[in-house]
Amino acid sequence: MAAPLVCTRFSDNYELKEELGKGAFSVVRKCIQKHTGLEFAAKIINTKKLSARDFQKLEREARICRKLQHPNIVRLHDSIQEELFHYLVFDLVTGGELFEDIVAREFYSEADASHCIQQILESVNHCHTNGVVHRDLKPENLLLASKVKGAAVKLADFGLAIEVQGDQQAWFGFAGTPGYLSPEVLKKEPYGKPVDIWACGVILYILLVGYPPFWDEDQHRLYAQIKAGAYDYPSPEWDTVTPDAKNLINQMLTVNPAKRVTASDALKHPWICYREKVASAVHRQETVDCLKKFNARRKLKGAILTTMLATRNFSSKYDVHGRSIITNKKGDGSQVKESTESNTTIEDDDVRARKQEIVKITEQLIESINNADFEGYTKICDPHMTAFEPEALGNLLEGMEFHKFYFDHVLGKNRGINTTVLNPTVHLLGDDAACIAYIILVQYIDKQGVPRSHQYEETRVWHRRDNKWQNVHSHRSASVASTSAAFPPSGVGK
Repeated sequence: MAAPLVCTRFSDNYELKEELGKGAFSVVRKCIQKHTGLEFAAKIINTKKLSARDFQKLEREARICRKLQHPNIVRLHDSIQEELFHYLVFDLVTGGELFEDIVAREFYSEADASHCIQQILESVNHCHTNGVVHRDLKPENLLLASKVKGAAVKLADFGLAIEVQGDQQAWFGFAGTPGYLSPEVLKKEPYGKPVDIWACGVILYILLVGYPPFWDEDQHRLYAQIKAGAYDYPSPEWDTVTPDAKNLINQMLTVNPAKRVTASDALKHPWICYREKVASAVHRQETVDCLKKFNARRKLKGAILTTMLATRNFSSKYDVHGRSIITNKKGDGSQVKESTESNTTIEDDDVRARKQEIVKITEQLIESINNADFEGYTKICDPHMTAFEPEALGNLLEGMEFHKFYFDHVLGKNRGINTTVLNPTVHLLGDDAACIAYIILVQYIDKQGVPRSHQYEETRVWHRRDNKWQNVHSHRSASVASTSAAFPPSGVGK
């Protein structure tokens, strides 16, 4: 395709058609390029709803996609920024997911799996040659160009992709999808291009038998398996897979990333280069049957998680994707169980940092109460904050007057107390709101000089305005083993 025309508005060059998909901050619609009549897919992002960080991600994704031009990668043809919307114009891919296409085929063999992974490796090799690590290789991101038999496999979704220099290894954050994460990411070690090859190894394993190499209902055990590279080839389904196929998987699922095969070397493996002679051409009905169940669970759980994400207004990227929680029991693959082997993309270093920020600002608020610092308290709280307090006898309080009474008449007389925040749990409600729940343990010396303690539960809602967090609501329970009313509401309470 010729270089796109320079235009200032999307409508100057494209005509929008029907909707293809929808996310939290974006919608995907078919569009027609006016001067050629060619069809594309336009991802339309509402930039007004994006945080500064999300906007940086968007720019990174567009920058990466612009430099990747390969027949096995969904290509970005145009990127247009307007006042309220950003338009990304991609290839229109109509063949659906690769894994869904496989189960609809009348014939599927080891040689077909070889051809699939070859195309995936070609796309990964192109990424790595151009200094790009995808970081989220999984079935959901492997699409087919069209419904025509033999259509090209296309790698999609570069929302988590990063740019690296050469063979650079560094800690780029915890990102990916649980069942496809590499050992080095789970160990939080420096990583780079080899993480994509590990994911390719997981995908190839599934392509051959219809279930993943790592599975457990407990996430810690799942991650322990991955970190140890603890997978096997159980009978009877693996008995009919050629040694060359297993050899390639072993090279991809090598725990040490320095010894893991590269994309370019994997493409030279005999099982790929000479598939006609090396790979089995026998139909694998058991694999197709297992893959049907694998896909069914992905779609079922994907629908549930999409609903949850939409309801809670959570979005890890620009689209709300349907993700599944799946595990196939090894053996005949007949049992498919819910597990932490999820296909939900995660990028939690930033999430963890934001949660820690909420914990920290909450601790600052509690410290201001302990120090009887009403001025500091009011700087952290919204002046119209609401609260449910035991002392208010079930009434919803608004404003600061009720709180100020305790700062003026109680707090200054109760020095020598110690408070500990236990089990803080933070829920992020988008980029500018959060809820934290925790237990407060209060230690103090009574009038007889006897050490005493009591505890209560508290929930706080935070809202960020002008890049500053403010407490807008609190809800505190009555305390357990409490003494006289010696502590204020919304803080070191009764």
